[in-house]
Formats: sequence, C-alpha cells, structure tokens
Amino acid sequence: MGAHVGRESGEAPPPRPDSSGRGFFLSTDRVGVDRDDMNRKSNTENRVRVALPNKGRLADRAVALLEQAGLKAALRGERALMADLGQDFLALFVRAADIPEFVADGAAEVGITGADLVAESGRDVTEVLDLGFGFCRLAVAVRDDAQAGSAAELPAGTRVATSFPRVARAYFESLGIPIEIAPVSGATEIAPHLGVADVIVDLVSSGSTLRINNLREVDTIMTSTARMVVNPRALELPALAKAVSELSTALESVLRAETKRYLMANVPRNRLDEVRQVLPGINGPTIVEVLDGQNWVAAHAVVEADQVYQTIARLKALGAEGILVTRIERLMP
Repeated sequence: MGAHVGRESGEAPPPRPDSSGRGFFLSTDRVGVDRDDMNRKSNTENRVRVALPNKGRLADRAVALLEQAGLKAALRGERALMADLGQDFLALFVRAADIPEFVADGAAEVGITGADLVAESGRDVTEVLDLGFGFCRLAVAVRDDAQAGSAAELPAGTRVATSFPRVARAYFESLGIPIEIAPVSGATEIAPHLGVADVIVDLVSSGSTLRINNLREVDTIMTSTARMVVNPRALELPALAKAVSELSTALESVLRAETKRYLMANVPRNRLDEVRQVLPGINGPTIVEVLDGQNWVAAHAVVEADQVYQTIARLKALGAEGILVTRIERLMP
C-alpha cells in the first residue's frame, strides 16, 4: 500500500517499485512532497478534492471525461500535483493504486481508479459510478503445458506470482485451496518460466501477452473498469453529498451521450406513423413543422450510435431527405 497520512511532515516517502518493475518512484512522484503536505495544501481551499491517476491506463481518459463534463483541469505547472477543476473541485494527481487509500483516509473526498485496485486495497470507500472505460479482467493463468484446466484443479501450496496478493489469496481461499504468494510488481508473465511461481494472477485485456509468453488463462477472478469512489463519511455531510451527486450526474451524462447520436430529417407528413417506428427516440421523435413545407415535417430523435447506419437506410426508404446526424456532448436522464 501507499504512504500513510500519519508520516512526519517533510519526511520523504520511501521509494517503491513502479507497476512496470523497471524503476522506483515516490508515491507522489515528487521528492519531499508527501500525503500530509498535499492534504494541508488542499485543505486551504474550500473545494471537493478529486484524486485522479497521474499516469497509466486510466489517467488520460479520466481527465478527458472531466473536461467533457465541463471540468477542465487547469494545471498550475507542467509537473503540478494539483489542478483546479472549476470553482468547486480540486484535482490531486497520484498513483492509481493509492487512490482508494487517499479517499478512505480523507485526503480526497472523491477518486477515480480501477475496480481491481479498489478491491486490492481493502479500504472503506463507496462506489457511486461505473465509468465503463479501462476494461480488463484479473485472471488466473498457468503455463501452456500445465495440467490444470481451472483454478479449482490447482493443488494446495501452489505458488502464485501477483501484484494483487489480497484479491488472489481471497479467491483461492473461496476455492478451499491454500496458496503461497510470490509478490511481484511487474513482468508477472515471466515468473512461471523462471520457477518463481507455478501460477500468475494478473490483469488481462486481450490475452495476447499471455499467449506470447506461453501462458493460458484458466479462470477470471473479476472484471474491472474505472470507478468513481467516495469517502463514505463525506456522503454524511449535506454540502459534500450534493457536490458528489452533481459530479456523478455530470459524468454519467457524458457517458450516456457517448453511445447516442442526435438525428434530424425531413420526412413526408403522410408517413409519420412509419417514421415513429423507425425513430422511437427516448420518448418518441420530436416533430417540427417545416416552413412552407405542407407535405413535410422535421423529425428529431436521439438514436443509438451503433444503429445510425440502419436508421438512415430505413428513413431513406420512407422518402426522408436532409438527414443530419450529430454527436451529443451530454445527455441528462
């Protein structure tokens, strides 16, 4: 786990291996800046603190999502640890793995990080929104020549290499299989080939890395996406609870809009009943009179992005003209 809030002021956090296993860094990526220091600075401003990944698979998407919701990060410098997010929020850029701890300890009220990291932390945070991006799964994998066809077939005492020891141990305990943990911080796939472990538990997206390293997946422990998590004590305070709810609603509106498109078309008035079948929309299409268009009306509707091609084809078959499709920035329920 990351550095604790109780560290003495001015004392640098100990170096720790990064997720790639190729080097060491401080938990805040800055010498002489620890969580106490960050907490004091952020407490000088009466804003909700949002812990965001400072790098890795979730970082860019999290910042982009906030910007789409109208909260663009105004960085105070190229290597700033904090950034303004409008008038009501303050971003704190930290390791994704440390975000559950920051939120649970009260150094931030809100955080965005992976569900896998929340599970591994074991900290008390409340999930308020599944953000949907950063999809991966935490999988159990063995060498191609191993006999086991599932995790349940592995013998007691199996040595498991992983950077998720808490989740891995709990999973094998649920199967009634005692295991030994070989903690690793990177290059997990090499462990079975070096005799370090018999099995690995690691994040998998496409599975190509496993195949390249002559490993095969035998079980999935959990699937993971980015989540918005909150300090549960913050939800007990009306002002903070209101701010968290508004932020969640704003982010959800952006995510909802990503899978929708706004379609407009001039359609024959005498075919409106058929048009309604093609454009159900959210509550049915909006029909607007066309100036001097006695035989025409304009139909507006929100449609599924993956159905745009078929929808246009069906409208054209009904005689529709002037069809326009545009993206939606935000869509409120």
